Amino acid sequence: MTVSSAPAPTIILSAPQLAENIGAVARVMANFGLEELRLVNPRDGWPQDRAWASASGADWPLDGAKVFSSVADAAADLKVVFATTARPRELQLPVMTPREAAGELAGRVAAGQKVGLLFGAERAGLETADVALCQAVVTVPVDPRFHSLNLAQAVALTAYEWRLTQSAGPPPKFRDGPEPADHAAMMGLYGHLESELDAAGFFHPPEKRPSMIQNLRSALGRASFSDQEVRTFRGVVTALSRGRGRVLDKLARQKAEREAGGAAEPPET
Repeated sequence: MTVSSAPAPTIILSAPQLAENIGAVARVMANFGLEELRLVNPRDGWPQDRAWASASGADWPLDGAKVFSSVADAAADLKVVFATTARPRELQLPVMTPREAAGELAGRVAAGQKVGLLFGAERAGLETADVALCQAVVTVPVDPRFHSLNLAQAVALTAYEWRLTQSAGPPPKFRDGPEPADHAAMMGLYGHLESELDAAGFFHPPEKRPSMIQNLRSALGRASFSDQEVRTFRGVVTALSRGRGRVLDKLARQKAEREAGGAAEPPET
């Protein structure tokens, strides 16, 4: 079997439940020239013989499938990831149709960027925290009377639109300028910033911490930082945290000096 080596989006399935659905996704991927499959915490473990049976001979996405413990790990080497899900009310992300998303991704691939499409579990879909790691949301314009899509159907719609971009000739280059940092670099930035905000008491009240973190990650992700910009931003965070430390040290010294001075004063008569 000859498999295309042309660059194409990576397909990430978060917490897929049924091996048969994973096999059906592999079959769709093979139909439309997608090869790289990543699985995040598949419910029944991996590998599963039923997946190969359901793939009807489209074995290569399954043979090369990789398993990860989190969406962040699965997307670590990717420059851009789009989440295929319903419109998230909590996050201010660009919302695209599969056709718009395919054109955007094709341009990024033409610019040498590695990209991915993220899909959620069959029943629960994607967690908001995982969507917050993405740069855009892909929503299929289905009839509101019945908006549930099978996992393989959702992959098929986006994969079909991707295939159309490849048969339409070379896509326009996404943009000039520096290449965006990959997700591993962005996760490092998020962790650095969030730890310093924790130390500063920013996340208050505590029960709002998850939603505040999601909003911060979504906003920073939309900026599409380059590697240099990530390093600069982390330098800013470090400088601010050191400055805060110096202020606290100064206040502590002043307090100690006042207390020492008060102790040295003779009692009033």
